[in-house]
Amino acid sequence: MRLFGTDGIRGVVNEELTPDIAFKLGNALAKFVDKRIFIAKDTRASCDMLEAALVAGATSAGATVYRCGVLPTPALAALTKLDDAIGVMISASHNPPEFNGLKVISRGFKLPDEVEETLEKRMKEVHYSTFDEIGHVVDYKLAFEEYSNYIIQQFSDLDLSGFKILVDAGNGAAYETTPYVLGQLGAKVEVINNNPDGYNINVNCGSTNPENAASKMTNHNLAILHDGDADRCILLDEKRQEVNGDKVIGLCARQMKREGRLKNNVVVGTVLSNKGLEVFLKGIGITFERAKVGDRYVLEKMIELGSVIGGERSGHIIFLDKSTTGDGLITSLELIRTMIKNGKTLSEISSEVPDYPQVMINVKTKNKLIMENEEVKKLIEMFRRDDVDIVVRPSGTEPLVRVFVQGPDQEYISTAAYQIASKIEQLSKGEN
Repeated sequence: MRLFGTDGIRGVVNEELTPDIAFKLGNALAKFVDKRIFIAKDTRASCDMLEAALVAGATSAGATVYRCGVLPTPALAALTKLDDAIGVMISASHNPPEFNGLKVISRGFKLPDEVEETLEKRMKEVHYSTFDEIGHVVDYKLAFEEYSNYIIQQFSDLDLSGFKILVDAGNGAAYETTPYVLGQLGAKVEVINNNPDGYNINVNCGSTNPENAASKMTNHNLAILHDGDADRCILLDEKRQEVNGDKVIGLCARQMKREGRLKNNVVVGTVLSNKGLEVFLKGIGITFERAKVGDRYVLEKMIELGSVIGGERSGHIIFLDKSTTGDGLITSLELIRTMIKNGKTLSEISSEVPDYPQVMINVKTKNKLIMENEEVKKLIEMFRRDDVDIVVRPSGTEPLVRVFVQGPDQEYISTAAYQIASKIEQLSKGEN
């Protein structure tokens, strides 16, 4: 079984993800990839343990390790690009606190699959330097400032005076960075879920639980909701309505086209992107292409097509002219900039991108190949229509199979999704 999934090495701490794995990863990176390694982390209690193991593994093979502290994943991506280095992000993103992960980032980009496979093979053998070549550790205290200034400089023309913004940090990595940058740009910022204790990250808060922030909104212009490592965001408009990533992509792509920023006039989404987004973009003369689910596949497609914007409904959006990875803070600022340029509230502007009905059901199963079962395949074909998309796929980060159906008829797609999910659940129980 491979260690690396769709987003690095991820699993339940001390079960699937152990300090031994972290040590071997640090050791292999130092021996075969780079003698300078930047490490950042989110707010999980297990991050300190995994960081210590990574540091031990890397320094034992002669690397200098720069500890950047708690930072969002896109901050580490920016630092590795600016400093021409490799980094490891310790985070399980939107997953619950018992999970953690190790994400390798090289010069701003996640590693391709084939490089991860090679690295995994090299992790099987530990290499120790002689005593006089052992590496050392640097507490890189400028990391927060370097990232914050990097964002502020890119949006130096953005005046947020008069904006009142609620930030739900999800008790995660952006509990300081996002409020700081918004404040520096002139916004009045109120922050919730910004008291991480190691065990409350993503718990009933953040981008996966928008009702929490909605209940705290008063006269705010909008709310920004992050996941644990802040590489994504979901927004709430002034009416407390959710503004998903598909709407953000559509609105920002249109604005970028007006400004001449939309390189090659193409936008990249995934097989799960809303049909309404595709219809909206087509109506304004923008080509829409779909990639496999996962930000790495979106990025690969963007690079292949020369696109500068792409992403997912979850709010993981890449603005390639500003960042090498999804950045929830950049996404928020790009959308606010679009609001200002159009002179409209968030509810007014988001209503311009249609949203077709969608149903997503997660079925717990350890057999991620169950969708190949003939009974499941027959059921999918029975419900498939020209105006209905059906995607059944395994999660790359959790023991789940996701059933996704979208189309113009809510009752039809709900029936299809629940029947397919029920069949998978029934078959899974029969295997136990």
